[in-house]
Amino acid sequence: MGTQGTTQGTPESREPNGQDRGTARRALLGAAVLGAGGAVLGLPSAARADERHGSGGRGGYKSLPKPTVIGHRGASGYRPEHTFGSYQLALDMGADVVEAGDLVPTKDGHLVCRHEPEIGGTTDVSAHPEFADRKTTKTLDGIPTTGWFTEDFTLAELKTLRAVERIPANRPHNTLYNGRWEIPTFEEVLRWQDEQTRKRGKQVWIYPETKHPTYFRALGLGLEERLAKVLRKHGKDKKNSPVIIQSFEPTSIQRLDKLVDNPLVVLLSAANTRPWDFVTTGDPRTVADLVKPEGLKWIASYAQGIGPTLDLVIPKDANGALTTPTTLVADAHRAGLILHPYTMRNENTFLPANFRQGTDPNAYGDAFGAFKTYFATGIDGVFSDNADTALLAREDFVNG
Repeated sequence: MGTQGTTQGTPESREPNGQDRGTARRALLGAAVLGAGGAVLGLPSAARADERHGSGGRGGYKSLPKPTVIGHRGASGYRPEHTFGSYQLALDMGADVVEAGDLVPTKDGHLVCRHEPEIGGTTDVSAHPEFADRKTTKTLDGIPTTGWFTEDFTLAELKTLRAVERIPANRPHNTLYNGRWEIPTFEEVLRWQDEQTRKRGKQVWIYPETKHPTYFRALGLGLEERLAKVLRKHGKDKKNSPVIIQSFEPTSIQRLDKLVDNPLVVLLSAANTRPWDFVTTGDPRTVADLVKPEGLKWIASYAQGIGPTLDLVIPKDANGALTTPTTLVADAHRAGLILHPYTMRNENTFLPANFRQGTDPNAYGDAFGAFKTYFATGIDGVFSDNADTALLAREDFVNG
């Protein structure tokens, strides 16, 4: 998951305990806190949206513990993101859901898991002289971007690369694992999900995202149809399937609503931004419009949840400290939507100013205090790079 809209900042500007102990804690918490509280594509019937929103049956998304802990790109606070090392560690820590992964296509149409189509910062591609001539500059959602792009590589070529830590200045310890894992395909993720479900005797959930779908559709590499085809192949396109799909582009979610029955979530960036599909189609609405009751009602006609940036839940002041919560949680719940905000990280540089400790921006701050404050708003879950911290914070919150 990452920022999308007409305004894009840096990749992070928007945004172990043992297995047995983590599993036991999840079971305890699950028992304690189960369930709480486009014109071009056309809108689905209200009946269909209501039917899927009611997917609280066995295995449905409403059966997840609340607040749900979602491993952001796996356990990306400890391993290079979107690798099986990161996904596996998130599960071992006890994450309820693993965000596996951000989906981008290859030249030959396979879906792979990378934070962005530009892979210069997340792989060792720059060290491969055979791919030096692939470096180029493209306009990605209105922003000139220079590097190497997945759509210029076949899957076989991408498989010769290895993942590296995306923010080594903030997480130098993660660079220990540079070069250890390859880029996973989404099909490999689905097989891994089944394998882990069997091994653990507990359903493993994943939370993929369609990345820059308007950009890729213009290249003839539409994401939604490819995603739907893979999900159908693996029998995971149903309303109770353990796969929640998200996107920053509402029309991508509308398109998916016609292709699959999975629970769907619209991601929301900063209030003053516009989803890129809105920009290209001339829709004047901003995220600020979408978080109003009317906008939320519109989202609820085809989706089951929203994934707002944490700043939409509790804004920050000019110094970066938290202020007063907005009415977004109550408004979204009134519209029948769940909220899974992003992204909680332990390092000072990513925490609200009033929860930072010491002067080292990369040292851990008072993450537990920040979690408690966000949980108190009534959010249904949260994306976190540090699933172990999030689970302990949830335990404190539930038992407090």
